Amino acid sequence: MTRRCAPAVSALVLMYASAFPAAAADPLPGAAVTARCTFDPADDETCGVPARYRTPARTFDATLTPRFEMRHSGVAVYDLAFPSPVKSAVPENDTVRAEYFVPQGASAGGKVPAVLVLDILDGAAVVSRGEAVWLAQNGVAALVVYMAHYGPRRPPGSKVRLLSPDVDRTLAALRQTVLDCRCAAAWLAARPEVDADNLGLVGTSLGSLIGANVAAAEPRLKNVCLLLPAGGLVDAFYDHPKAKPYLLLAELLGGKDGLKKLIAPADPLTYAPQLKRKNLLLIAASRDDVLPPAGATALWEATGKQKIVWFDATHVGAAAFAMPALRAVADHVKGPPPK
Repeated sequence: MTRRCAPAVSALVLMYASAFPAAAADPLPGAAVTARCTFDPADDETCGVPARYRTPARTFDATLTPRFEMRHSGVAVYDLAFPSPVKSAVPENDTVRAEYFVPQGASAGGKVPAVLVLDILDGAAVVSRGEAVWLAQNGVAALVVYMAHYGPRRPPGSKVRLLSPDVDRTLAALRQTVLDCRCAAAWLAARPEVDADNLGLVGTSLGSLIGANVAAAEPRLKNVCLLLPAGGLVDAFYDHPKAKPYLLLAELLGGKDGLKKLIAPADPLTYAPQLKRKNLLLIAASRDDVLPPAGATALWEATGKQKIVWFDATHVGAAAFAMPALRAVADHVKGPPPK
């Protein structure tokens, strides 16, 4: 199903206010609680989990620390930390950090859907926190997971980034993020207030590219929203005007075919067979000047032509459509209506 939307009232104010909510919040009482959590992978072979994202069962300690309550929004916020299943060269990076946004009234007797939320490239968490607050206000628990080498996982002065010209390092950081998110999904599924059968993922821009990898790798995640996505990255970018300065280097790496093989482990299109099994929503910008619209179309077609919403906007300009996008996301991650 394809749907195109006209402009609506901008939600930029909401996004920025949600990213810095302490001014409208009260400290949340209670002490940090550390509890054991078990990651028991589903039948990865049967579920078609990509080999590079398979990992054995593990038990780990996860610490949940009360942070604040957004009294006007009905949302409680906690910090979560647990050890990554992957060891990198940066010790700070090997503790997974996340922020948990919980709807008021969520409890063992009133379970709610839940999602992982992945941020955009700049990593300031303005977008991811804004999405998480909106979701929690609309009855969906949201866990904002910091990707490898982002936020508190990047020590001051560190030059290590998730994305770099070093393809092997980038793929290693991507794999670490995916495995971290698999453990985070297991933690969510064990929460008493969460409906473990109604888990999902929301990723925007870079978060959509990585989120596609995460969703393909984790069978627990059923309702998936990818905002400003793309697939078939080499085909989408190769003839892009901004790619011209790099074409000589691309030719040295084997041209288009060589590049495809090099980045296939990260390309969402690689995981189209797994994403076809998800309840998938794509939200794309028809004039996207960062991730070409052709990439969103390719991903939509390869994943079974499920739901896609197009906004008449550039990549950054899509922020003007935040409200209709957020409404669509909140509706989608609650799961399909009963048949």
